[in-house]
Amino acid sequence: MGEYSKFISQKRRSVPVPKSMTTEDGQSIFGTFDKEFEEMDLLRLKKPTHAPQCLNRLKLTLWEATEVHLKNGVLLAVVCDMGLFGKTLNIFYDKRTKKVYTWDTNLRSKDTIIAPNLLRGSVADGKTPLSHVKYVNHFEKGMCHLRGRHKNDTDSIEYDFKLKRLSKPSVVSIPFGKNRPLYSQKDFFKAEGSLTINGEKMCTDGDSVAIVDDHRGYYPRKSHYDWVTTMGRQEISGEKKFFAFNLTRNQSLNQDRYNENLIWFEKETSLLPPVTFTRTPETKNFDGYAEWLIRDEHDMVNIKFKVYGISPMIVHAVVVNIDYYVAFGELEGYVRDEDGNKYILDGMMGMGEDKTLLF
Repeated sequence: MGEYSKFISQKRRSVPVPKSMTTEDGQSIFGTFDKEFEEMDLLRLKKPTHAPQCLNRLKLTLWEATEVHLKNGVLLAVVCDMGLFGKTLNIFYDKRTKKVYTWDTNLRSKDTIIAPNLLRGSVADGKTPLSHVKYVNHFEKGMCHLRGRHKNDTDSIEYDFKLKRLSKPSVVSIPFGKNRPLYSQKDFFKAEGSLTINGEKMCTDGDSVAIVDDHRGYYPRKSHYDWVTTMGRQEISGEKKFFAFNLTRNQSLNQDRYNENLIWFEKETSLLPPVTFTRTPETKNFDGYAEWLIRDEHDMVNIKFKVYGISPMIVHAVVVNIDYYVAFGELEGYVRDEDGNKYILDGMMGMGEDKTLLF
């Protein structure tokens, strides 16, 4: 164990995954696991929220999302079921112009397909006349196929990527309440394929990578989370190697024991402690530039995220409020692995979210 490993709770060390995330008597299993679950069965949980058991389906949020990093831009592709409605979402950030393109289409929850797991060709699929986002998952082979399209009155996008796993997965079940889980699996992939936006085709190259995020949980009625990531190549021991990290702050009842913060290397990971986010200005007041500071208490994470572009999604209705911002830009600063090795992030791509829900 390295000199910084003492800052990582033993609960963050992965253990063999059970077959199901839900016990026979309807209790959620919490922790960090070594691979994907065969079964989730989250609808069988006993009283995960204060609502009647019959409303579990409406309270459960499900999505599969991917961030793909290309030479000239970053794609976020999402198929989501929020219980009341489904959604296909595509966002593209052009690094050359710092312009953000957003395509967002709702569909009926019953028409939204979320894969039961990530194994043996399971499918997540959202399709409307304007959009289509589809995942075919073979995570038991370390593979995923993503393709999609979306258009609006002014812009269009289409893409097709084959993804191959580069590192160990991050699989967590985090308690948001006594029997209220937030499950997340994130994987770091090599990306091969192409994307076409408004007629311009962008092909992958040797540096093109992606992160897939499979996400299921019962969010509190009032909730907030912060997130930032990067992916690409980093100089390690004098050689450019694949490198990525994930940093999230959410409603975990115990941030030290249950979080999803880590660094991905090729075939290996190194865990990171809880972090906090501060923003100048607040994201709702973004006007062309902002700075997010992401830090921990042990000098393992010290990052400035320079935000150049934001895609806002604001919904204020009678019983639902969503303030959701996806941010893009560049990073400064560093992260350390558990051995204390420092990785300078200056100039690497940054992508993040600032999301507040009343749902």
